[in-house]
Amino acid sequence: MITLADREHMLTGVGARWDALRGRRIFLTGGTGFVGTWLIEAFAHANGALGLGARLVVLTRDPEHFAERVPHLAHDPAIDLHRGDIRSFGAPKGPFAFAIHAATEAPFVPTPAQPLGVVDADVAGTRRVLDFARDAGAERLLFTSSGAAYGPQPAALTHVPETYLGGPLTTDIAAAYGHGKRLSEFACTSYARLFGFEAVIARLFAFVGAYLPLDANFAVGNFIGDALAGRPIRIAGDGTPRRSYLYGADLAIWLWTMLLTAQGGRIYNVGSPYDVSIRELAEVVVEATGARGGIQVVGTPIPGAPPLRYVPDTSLAQRELGLRANVSLQDGIRRTFDWHRGG
Repeated sequence: MITLADREHMLTGVGARWDALRGRRIFLTGGTGFVGTWLIEAFAHANGALGLGARLVVLTRDPEHFAERVPHLAHDPAIDLHRGDIRSFGAPKGPFAFAIHAATEAPFVPTPAQPLGVVDADVAGTRRVLDFARDAGAERLLFTSSGAAYGPQPAALTHVPETYLGGPLTTDIAAAYGHGKRLSEFACTSYARLFGFEAVIARLFAFVGAYLPLDANFAVGNFIGDALAGRPIRIAGDGTPRRSYLYGADLAIWLWTMLLTAQGGRIYNVGSPYDVSIRELAEVVVEATGARGGIQVVGTPIPGAPPLRYVPDTSLAQRELGLRANVSLQDGIRRTFDWHRGG
């Protein structure tokens, strides 16, 4: 369970907008992942604290595993676990006012057995959710896409805005994940216009917080894992790429706000505008956690080479929805470290 402070932060961060859920039903995919779990934590606390009388149906392939991992959420009487695969699930009965499609396939390069890589699975899952939203009479749908839809960020562009029209190269098969997200965004927009509901697209960047895996391909999670184990914080590259990290509680505030109030048919970046290099990130982890193992940088920077960037411009979300990164990177890392440590 996340801390009461984080739960209260999400409650007040969404504020009066929670009332739109009163007496309504919401369908959520991807509830067992980092993003989905934070969304459920926010819903459970707001629903109970405000007496909303809302119900959340969560699609999961393995309800038993979900119940083992987060029993306080699995046993919440307002939360129903619906067993099924994202591409073929049987629809839960009754109408739903809202749908959140947060399920995503792990990126992988195309293989002879799966020549389109992650594209097939991602788009098929989105199509199934959209068919469900249409048939269930959903009023609004939120799709959590990815900053990968922009393709490589130009070195001269410090923060990529929603107006940037670049994209992954169609000849780059390693960019299957970004291509899948772009196709899913198109599908969401098309269904919404044809079938009369509002679809909002959130392009997600990088995050930190409880439930973040410490052994996956996330630098901040790997660094926190090193700190917890007392190992040196190991930077596999040269430490120059620049990233930014939004805290999980802020992420939940942003996504619930977008579902409930953002303009339909729009794309919004979701992330922190405060970027650091990977080397600076490691230094923040040391400062926030008190790690004593030092920092090891495996790669060597190339003199004069511009840094690789993956940093969003979030001015649209701030201007239209009043959203901000409220929890600092150092505080977010400290909270994540304490959560994994059990403190």
